[in-house]
Amino acid sequence: MPARTKLSFPGQDGSSLAGLLETPDRDPLSTVLFAHCFTCGMDITAASRVSRALVALGHEVLRFDFTGLGSSDGDFANTNFSSNVGDLVAAADYLRAQDRAPSLLIGHSLGGTAVLNAAHQIPECRGVVTIGSPADAKHVSKQFACDIDRINADGQADVMLAGRPFTIKREFLEDISKTGTDHLTHLKPALLVMHSPVDTVVDISQAERIYKAARHPKSFVDLDGADHLLTKAHDAEYVASVVAAWSSRLLDRTDSATRPTVDRGKVLVTERDHSFALDVHSDDHHWISDEPTRVGGRNSGPDPYEQLLAALGTCTAMTLRMYAERKKLALDDVSVTLEHEREHNADCAACEDTPQRIDVITRTVTLTGDLDDATRQRLLEIADKCPVHKTLEGDIDVRTRLA
Repeated sequence: MPARTKLSFPGQDGSSLAGLLETPDRDPLSTVLFAHCFTCGMDITAASRVSRALVALGHEVLRFDFTGLGSSDGDFANTNFSSNVGDLVAAADYLRAQDRAPSLLIGHSLGGTAVLNAAHQIPECRGVVTIGSPADAKHVSKQFACDIDRINADGQADVMLAGRPFTIKREFLEDISKTGTDHLTHLKPALLVMHSPVDTVVDISQAERIYKAARHPKSFVDLDGADHLLTKAHDAEYVASVVAAWSSRLLDRTDSATRPTVDRGKVLVTERDHSFALDVHSDDHHWISDEPTRVGGRNSGPDPYEQLLAALGTCTAMTLRMYAERKKLALDDVSVTLEHEREHNADCAACEDTPQRIDVITRTVTLTGDLDDATRQRLLEIADKCPVHKTLEGDIDVRTRLA
């Protein structure tokens, strides 16, 4: 079962910060540091749901309350955006001391703006994810725009944010006024920007500003239909699944010096978590194989039978394309759908004494183009001639030996 550990660590000003570290029941794929939105806490629905979903997918996640919020010590009135960034760096320092430095930073709303600013101070960070985040911290002043004159005149003012009173000081306004997007041109980790076009708190134009300012590698995912706080469970789960898939390329990318050497024509399979997750290497490529969560895996890659079906499907499509090109056929597109199942073999000998079942792969080929019936039928015959098809239907002798 996943573990939930309450902990505390010093923030950027020495105040004790309260955090929650959630870990999967196996070796984690990565350590994620999650930053919540402005004036919220680590237990806000979006943070808790995204974190739990990531843990279910094999990642460990630390989320914490910024200084002066939730269960953390300190006075919120004495904090600002820069101190939030400092708290994030302090959280990363704490994790590093535990030999689990974060490789992913995720921030929701203003938390996303904060992780963008903190990333360059966390060298282990491989990827940064923003969810409904403004491009700079100045945007947050819109939440108390009618009080700005009073804050500047009196030095501070009590304002209502999300139905709760908070003291905002002039120093806070001065701090956020210095923020911008220039630092994004120097962002080294890969960036994933996630935003809903119907977000009424932070307009999607803010996501555009972030995306345009950052360098590649960068990606954008539209959270169509989601509200700013991700109050619908399926939206939070979707965010987690996309982050897990997107980050797998970053976390699995190995340097040429550490990538195993595999001779052409061979495949090397090694254990990844001493459970079901496996690393698969060919001479030039690397991918992950796993089992679905329903049978105890992490679903971090296709299972063995999915790879078997993929081998047949890709070989079929390639063979049809080569034939169409050679014969100059008007074949615009090919798609292949495959399914594996086991059926009772009614024609086998001695079936009455020992019931027999055979493996059946159903392959459905869709051909798009100006093709007559005879040509379509010929292409279907060609599909049966793909090399992998011949291998599967031929006599296969698997010889196993000890290394």
